[in-house]
Amino acid sequence: MANKGPAYGMSRDVQSKIEKKYDEELEDRLVEWIVAQCGAAVGRPERGRLGFQVWLKNGIVLSRLVNSLYPDGSKPVKIPDAPPTMVFKQMEQIAQFLKAAEDYGVVKTDIFQTVDLFEAKDMAAVQRTLMALGSLAVTKNDGNYHGDPNWFMK
Repeated sequence: MANKGPAYGMSRDVQSKIEKKYDEELEDRLVEWIVAQCGAAVGRPERGRLGFQVWLKNGIVLSRLVNSLYPDGSKPVKIPDAPPTMVFKQMEQIAQFLKAAEDYGVVKTDIFQTVDLFEAKDMAAVQRTLMALGSLAVTKNDGNYHGDPNWFMK
């Protein structure tokens, strides 16, 4: 992870194509939804792919998001009192979010890999997962969705 140098040739081309799929406008909509869903306590990221990645990287915001879609008393992800600082704990928190999202109904093909977020390999995949989660929450119409229902497709 730490000793990753620049990409060359085909690796650079592939990474460039992946990065072009990231949608800045979609990022704004997802941030608005996450803040509306979880409350202002989650804060806001700096604009752009890197700020969005740093905001979500430790898994706490994602865990709060998925927990907010469940009624009180049945939260699927345990959130530690202090945000995890060790890499494997952060990745474990992201993995718990991914498992909870799949249990909520997000299709496996719409779920990003932990490394996509943690190393910012494919932030567009992270956006796709959050869009699928939001669309499911709107569709379920169980009273746990907060925000503008027009932000997502039913």
